[in-house]
Amino acid sequence: MSSQLSHDHHKRYYGLYAITHEVAQLSPEALCDQVTAAIRGGARIIQYRYKHLSATQREQQARALLLCCREHSVPLIINDDVALAVAIGADGVHLGRDDMDLQTARAQMGGQAIIGTSCYNSIDLAIAAQQGGADYVAFGRFFASTTKPQAIEAKPTLLRQAKEQLKIPIVAIGGITPDNGRVLIDAGADMLAAINGVFAQPDIRVKAQQYAQLFKQTGAQTAQ
Repeated sequence: MSSQLSHDHHKRYYGLYAITHEVAQLSPEALCDQVTAAIRGGARIIQYRYKHLSATQREQQARALLLCCREHSVPLIINDDVALAVAIGADGVHLGRDDMDLQTARAQMGGQAIIGTSCYNSIDLAIAAQQGGADYVAFGRFFASTTKPQAIEAKPTLLRQAKEQLKIPIVAIGGITPDNGRVLIDAGADMLAAINGVFAQPDIRVKAQQYAQLFKQTGAQTAQ
């Protein structure tokens, strides 16, 4: 399944990249309901992100999410934890600056895995990631973020520069809403990543649709 998903790069890497928010008391079933709502609203990729849950909770939630994502033919990316991604057979992993290096992750995950890297506000990091075999890069934060209020700030002009120098898809993250996301797509973002903007909302499906609609409005499918 991973190989089939990862070969459909062009279509899959265009739209909403939904990242779960961490709620310790959320059952795997409840988390799956939230993710299903996001997918029905138009999310193209789901990332399972956690920072403070136990290993048992993480694995239970991640396994349940993988089944849910499989059912809808949407890839599941695991944040940071290559061992967990390998253990459950997830489609890929997202790496930050302090996580495992890309080559080691690739060796453990295999050639078909989707591996993305956080590049903050650095074109140089992104170019290195592309050369190292990353499937996509993420820049941000672009706006004030409740998840990472101290995160490095990036400007939309960075996306224009990245679009000129990169061949792999570009994800924008950080305080992005349906109201401010359009400027980032216009600047070159292939995907908009959102956590609270999707999963902290009263109607997750409707909110996800609002993000997805931004990509339809541009009328300019990614040229990759």
